[in-house]
This record gives sequence, structure tokens and C-alpha cells, in this order.
Amino acid sequence: MTATEAEPLIVRLDEAAGLARSLLGGKAANLARLAAAGLTVPRGVVVTSAARESWDDARSRVADAVGRLGAGPFAVRSSGVAEDLEGASFAGQYETLLGVAAADVPDAVRHVLDSAASGRVSSYRAARNDREPSGEAMAVLIQVMVDADAAGVSFSANPLTGARDEVVITAVRGLGERLVSGEAVGEQWVGRGSSVERRSGDEEAIDERTAREVTELTRRVARHFGVPQDIEWAVSDGVLYLLQARPMTALPAAVEWIPPYPGWWLRNLRLGEWLPDPVTPLFATWLLPRLDLGYAAATEEDIGIAIEPATAIINGWYYTTPQGRGPLRDALFELVRRPRALARMITLLLLAGRAPERADGLLTTLATRWREERLPAYGDAVRARESEAASAGPSELVAAIDEVGELAGRIAWSIASVAGSAWKVEGAFARFFQAHLSRHIDAPYQRLLIGLPGAAPGSVSHAVHSIDWHWPTAVTPPPDARVQERLRAEREEMEAACRAALAPDSARLARFDRLLEMAQRYAVIREQQTRSFTLGWPLLRQCALRLGTMLCERGAIASAEDVFFLERDEVSAALAADGTTTLHGTTRERRRLWDAQRRLAAPLEIGSPPALARSQMIGTIETARSKAPPSEGVLVGQPASPGRATGRVRIVTGPEEFARFEAGEVLVARATAPAWTPLFSRAVAVVTDGGTLAAHASLVAREFGIPAVVATGDATRRLHDGQTVTVDGAVGVVEVERER
Repeated sequence: MTATEAEPLIVRLDEAAGLARSLLGGKAANLARLAAAGLTVPRGVVVTSAARESWDDARSRVADAVGRLGAGPFAVRSSGVAEDLEGASFAGQYETLLGVAAADVPDAVRHVLDSAASGRVSSYRAARNDREPSGEAMAVLIQVMVDADAAGVSFSANPLTGARDEVVITAVRGLGERLVSGEAVGEQWVGRGSSVERRSGDEEAIDERTAREVTELTRRVARHFGVPQDIEWAVSDGVLYLLQARPMTALPAAVEWIPPYPGWWLRNLRLGEWLPDPVTPLFATWLLPRLDLGYAAATEEDIGIAIEPATAIINGWYYTTPQGRGPLRDALFELVRRPRALARMITLLLLAGRAPERADGLLTTLATRWREERLPAYGDAVRARESEAASAGPSELVAAIDEVGELAGRIAWSIASVAGSAWKVEGAFARFFQAHLSRHIDAPYQRLLIGLPGAAPGSVSHAVHSIDWHWPTAVTPPPDARVQERLRAEREEMEAACRAALAPDSARLARFDRLLEMAQRYAVIREQQTRSFTLGWPLLRQCALRLGTMLCERGAIASAEDVFFLERDEVSAALAADGTTTLHGTTRERRRLWDAQRRLAAPLEIGSPPALARSQMIGTIETARSKAPPSEGVLVGQPASPGRATGRVRIVTGPEEFARFEAGEVLVARATAPAWTPLFSRAVAVVTDGGTLAAHASLVAREFGIPAVVATGDATRRLHDGQTVTVDGAVGVVEVERER
């Protein structure tokens, strides 16, 4: 085809605003409009989509146009006609070449043009059912490279919460390619109104003044196009350049994370560690209240006063607060009038972490009650109800759920009081180790808590992905005995080295032995308690599904599984209505909402903690680190399991993706639960958004001898499949390697 005046082969970017998108492609068309609006865009030219069919003619013109731009180097970037659309970004599908010398630009342009027909682009288009011929049309943008002092991306709306009044900025020093390629995770700033705040990272890429400029640039681009925008930018010699702008895709509806009353609300506390997804209505209105009821009854038995957890469901996600209000606040006030109960609470909340020897008596009593009373009663009830479940009527099924749910709540308190104190005891032991042994022993203290008899995750038939009974339970295999033997030998060798180092000081050696024995004993109890907690879940799920089947047979719902998207009162009413109730629309809409809530990035905490609680938690975490984390280029979390390993990232969101996980990969998840245990035998390391030092990922990773970092906050958002990372579980960091 011969180029005509209506279809030029080459056009200057600052003169291209009036040309059609079909010639310029999405990236160049957007930048041309913004340059015409007065924004600072690097100088460049566009090789239009007409050039692909007239390449012999276009090649010489490319060389001439580049010569007029200067000496270079240049960025040669794709500008597909189907690229940077509101419905699909095509991000990373086409080629981009940076630092190209002037003489090499024509070949680079041809390479980018050819990428429109690559296999990955074809796969992307097929996944989107895009069969339009225009989807393959390609223009190429050639720009003078910006010698960036800092660069990054920014969003005019919060991509995680959907908040339209927040600008989210991620910045790195130097070229933005460090961020886009995954070499660095950068620092994050959030702009709201006239203020900006650095939320994470300390790379010192930009200062507050630059963050304000980027915020205003991002807002200006969004105002220009009238929809939320995702932009790339760079700063060179104090000048802020706009490199790219495109509509934000998959932006969630705006949500706010507002608890029912002020306080410090945590997603990982108490039952939250067992709920890696939003909860279903039936769990929130039936099983959760029964668990809380049993929890309160057990606190009255053990402490002398009933303490009902203060919980909230925010945008579908479970949160709880240790501060309390209403019944919990009243219970805490009542403690002041009951010296014995107050003494027990102080022992659990403070002494377990500061002077664990003084807490051992109470913890032993509570552990004995769990083992000899609560666990047998729970198991007996589950077995008795299981024998009746297959033929039980509605009233018997309801009674079974109520009874077993309440008994499970009593177990939950035992876990909170005993297993929950285990990490505090471990913290005291870690402080002793750091003070008296770290200079003699070149290994993290956690190696003294692995390979313990009884602590390895055993084979169970009631492993869960979540305690929300919507999710099926699973069977987990026994651990590899050879791994356990290796870990035991490593532990015993380190124990001997520690005792040898402390031998000259008999008093210090005696305290080491006492703290070590307690830390090891409660680590074993913690694993045994958490393993037993979900014993009743196969029965609970069976009972709920039996009720769902009855409702389905009466026409109230479309399938038995729909019962989980009803509330308890609705189930009761539908059973009593005897076929006159239809809830199809209700369950369909609630399932749609639940699916949308699963895509939200629920914050790990809402509100500000009391100073004492913050200092206790942060102090324990920092004591657990073998050394301070690097200041830049890493994700920082809690050091959960020692070791250092490198592998490819595989992000797994739930059991439906377990088959994708391959041996030798790094497991990255929002959180893990017992049903995930088989993946640990194939993983080289584990990284989670949530969790704590006492969470499932922490415990099981140690017993499989692999490093783990938990509570990173957003690893599943900041990492991507196939990326190579190194996980250091003793320091609590994830280092991202540069992609080649």
C-alpha cells in the first residue's frame, strides 16, 4: 500500500493529536492528546499502523525522523490499536525496547511491529474472545529516552479499594523498568486531597514535593480523559515527564473499610487466621455466632468471666478487635472487680511474653483442660452426630450444628489462650537467644523449634482451606519422615552448640534450658491444638448441605450449595414455609457480591493500635529477625520459618488452583490453612499477605524445613507468576531478582 496524506507513515508526536487511533495506536494516541493539552511528554515520533504494509518505504523515513530527534538513546515502544483500552490493557503483551542507539532504531521498530503476531498476543486475544482484525494493528512510538533520577507508576483511583479520592503512587530510583520488570518493589505513596503520605518502602526515590507533583499530574490526566487512569512517569533533573496513560482496568467499585466503632481492628486475630476469604452469609449469621458463644463460655470456665469476642464483617471480611466494646468492654471492666480473673488475664496477656516461667502454671492448667475435657467432649459429640446425620430431619440437623459449633468455639478459646501464648513464649526465648547466643551461634533461633516430636502436621481428614463451611474439607497426607529426621538432627546439633557456648555460666545455661523446654513444648501443643480445631467441619458442612438439599427439593433454592448464601433466619423460614418460598434471586445476587468481595485487598488492620499492644507485637517480630532487613528493593514481612531459598513465584488463590503449583516454586498466597499442607512438600518457600508468627504457614513451613515470610500485606498484588524471588525466612524479606 502506498502512503497517502490521509495515512502518513511517520508523524511527530506533538502534531498527531488530530489523527485517528487506528493509525496511532492506543499509547501514542493518548500521549498525543496529552501533549497537545500542555503536559510534558518526551519528544518523539509515531510510526503509524500503515507502515507495516509499506515497510521498505517506512524504514528510510524512520531513520530520517530519528536523526531529527537527536543523538539518542531512544525508547521504541508498542502502540497497538487494541492496546490501552478501558476493557483491556494488553499490558506486557507487545515488545518495548529501551536504550536503543539511533542506528538500531529501524530494526527495533520492525521487531516491535512483528510482536503483534506473537503467540502470547494471540493467546491473550483468544482469552478475551477478541477476533477483530483491528486487534492486530500496530503502530510504534519512538521517543527520546528520559535519563530518569526516579520513575514509577500511579493510579488516579486506589486499585485495591476502588476509592476514587486516592492517588496511589509506586516509585523507584532510576528507570521505571526496575519496577515494571519486578526487579524492585518500590516505595508507595498515597495522595488524598492536598496531602501525600508514604505508606511503605524506604527507597527514598522521591520526596514529598515530587509525590505532590505526581499526584496532581495523575489527577490532571484522569480529568482530561474523564475516567480513572493508570500512568507511567519519570523525573529527570527536576522535570516530571509523562510516559504513558491508559484507563484503569478491573477497577473495583469504591469500598470503604469502616468498622462499627473506633478501635484497632485486625483481620489476622483469633478466627481471622482461618478465614482467608470473605465469609458467606450462612457462616456470618449461624456458625460464627455459635463459635463466639462457645468461646465466651470457655473464658468463663477458665478466667472466671465470660468474654465474647468483638467481631465485625466489613465488606464481607472478618475483623475483630482486642480493645472491645459492648459485652467485651463490660467484661473487661468487670475484671477489675474480680482480682483472680484479672490476675489470670494479666498472666496470659503480659507474663507469657515477659516472664513465661511465671505463666507456665496457668498455661499448663489450660492445656490440660483442653486435652482431657474439651477435646474429648468435642470428639464424642462429632461422632455421635455423624451417626445420625444421614437420616436426620431439619430440627436434628439444626441441633447438631448448634452443639458442635459451640464446642468448636470452646476449642477456639483454648487455642487463643494456650497456642496464642506459644508465640509469646517463643518471643521471650528469642530475646534470650539474641542477647546471649547470637554472637556464638551462626543460625537463627527458630532452628531450635523444628523437628519436634508431635509437632509435624499429621494426616487428617478434616483439613480446611477456610472455617467458612462453604469450602469443602480435605485429606492431608503424612509428612516425609526423612525430612523430619533431618530437622531433628539439625535441632539437636544446635542445642548442643548452645549449651556448650553457655557452659561457663551455669545460671544462664539453666535459664536457657528452661526457656527452650517451654518454647518447644508449647510449639508442639500449638500444632496439636490447631490440628484438632476443625475436627467437626466435615459434619458441619454435611448438615448444612443436607438442609440445602431439603430447600432445593422444595424449590426455594437452585442447588444445595446455595444454602451458604442464605442467612440462618431465612433458612428457618424457608423450611417452615413448606415450599412457598423462592430465594433464587437472593442467593444469586449474594454469590455475585461474594465473588466481587474476594477480589478486594482487605487491609490487615483498620485503625490505630494502643501503644502497649503495638510495642508488644512489633517488639516480638523484630526480635525474631536474625538481622535488620535491607532498606530497598524487597518486600518485608514477618520472619516465620528460617532458611533462604530461590524459586519462581506461583500465586495461588485457593484450592481450585492447587493443581497449577509445581515442585520447586515459591508459594505466594493471601493466607494458608491446613488444606494447603500438601503444597508445602513441593514448595521451596512460602510467602503470604496475612498471617502471624503463630499462623499455619509459619508452623508448617518450619516442619517442612522451608523458609517462610508472612504478613507482607500485599505480596499477591506486588509479585506475579514466573518472577524469580529469594525468600529469607530468618530476616523476613522477599528479594525480587531482575528478569532477563
